[in-house]
Amino acid sequence: MIKNYRRVVVTGMGAVTPIGLTVNDFWQAMMDGKSGAAAITKFDASRLKTKFACELKGFDSANYMERKASRRLDPYAHYAFAASKMAVEDSKLDTENLSEDERAKIGVVFGSGIGGINTFYNQSIINHEQGPNRISPFFIPMLIPDIAAGVLSIHYGFRGPNYCIVSACATANNNMIDSYMLIRQGIADVMLTGGADSTVNEMGIGGFNASRALSVRNDSPETASRPFDATRDGFVLGEGAGALIIEDLEHAKNRGADIYAEIIGIGLSADAYHITAPHPEGLGAIRSMEMAVNNSGITKEDVDYINMHGTSTPLGDIAETKAIKKVFGEHAYKMNVSSTKSMTGHLLGAAGAVEGVASILSIKNGIIPPTINFETPDPECDLNYTFNKPQKRQVNVAMSNAFGFGGHNTTVVFRKFTE
Repeated sequence: MIKNYRRVVVTGMGAVTPIGLTVNDFWQAMMDGKSGAAAITKFDASRLKTKFACELKGFDSANYMERKASRRLDPYAHYAFAASKMAVEDSKLDTENLSEDERAKIGVVFGSGIGGINTFYNQSIINHEQGPNRISPFFIPMLIPDIAAGVLSIHYGFRGPNYCIVSACATANNNMIDSYMLIRQGIADVMLTGGADSTVNEMGIGGFNASRALSVRNDSPETASRPFDATRDGFVLGEGAGALIIEDLEHAKNRGADIYAEIIGIGLSADAYHITAPHPEGLGAIRSMEMAVNNSGITKEDVDYINMHGTSTPLGDIAETKAIKKVFGEHAYKMNVSSTKSMTGHLLGAAGAVEGVASILSIKNGIIPPTINFETPDPECDLNYTFNKPQKRQVNVAMSNAFGFGGHNTTVVFRKFTE
């Protein structure tokens, strides 16, 4: 570990998820083993193979922004704005009284795996039925995946680094990793970072159905996301956002901020194997986790918990399990691991941020979130997956994995903060 780099800590968190629209509600729902999956209500799903998803329940963008602004943004940006507003408020960052120099050192790197797919779908229908002259003048800004970062920068007056990384389901982790590196290098003091996606529409479900990625357990949606279970048949599509305020340790201390955890390590790699399938032996995941451990200054035996990517796909769960065993050896069986996607579904570009929040809360509360819906053992999945019920355990170091179509692999390591 390079000792001249600045330490980076987490001082604020926000989340809007299918099992809770605040961080506290999200955590309590995980402790209760609540499933967010149910029959789709946003549109008529009768033509689709999969007729259920993990939708946000009771979300109203008017609770977070003005109606006029809301109408000019895609739902994914609504979710990003809501989670980010929570994170900023949670951090107690005084956004109203910042100097221009301070604003220049606060940035927003916030991503979306797919961006404004709802806007694209709806405006395509308008174009088909009414012609191109009826396309909304806000079509392009509502569509592009970087607009959430731009809107957040404008709203808060943050003039530091501002962009969006898109790496499918690794998106939020990649945005968090870039934010971490910007602070470590001294380019920024504070970063608002995370990810958001809203893909529960006919094109989103239909597209993943076409690639045979989704569960089709229509008779029991609430149990369909079942990572590591032998009867798993695909992931459950979810929607939402997660946001974190991360900052230079000295900056946080100088303003008296409460510190949730420290980010101590990152890993990045490519499978270079297939556009959608993971490498069967998890080679890219191995490199990502080994890199994260090596640059964090800890040993492999220091890791207490891994929030796995764990999507509930037949191939993915086995590949990640193999990778963990290869990296950690015998210690792989001494850690707790779990997949919170069993409850939230797969939030795509938001997954890494929401699961980062879950990992940090496991450190704060000393409890491992469960992997629910387990019934039938899979002989190729033999780790301590924390099945069905949360487990108390002191967590000093937690690791969070996020992998994406295209062979993208990312790992973030969080540690209990100490001086």
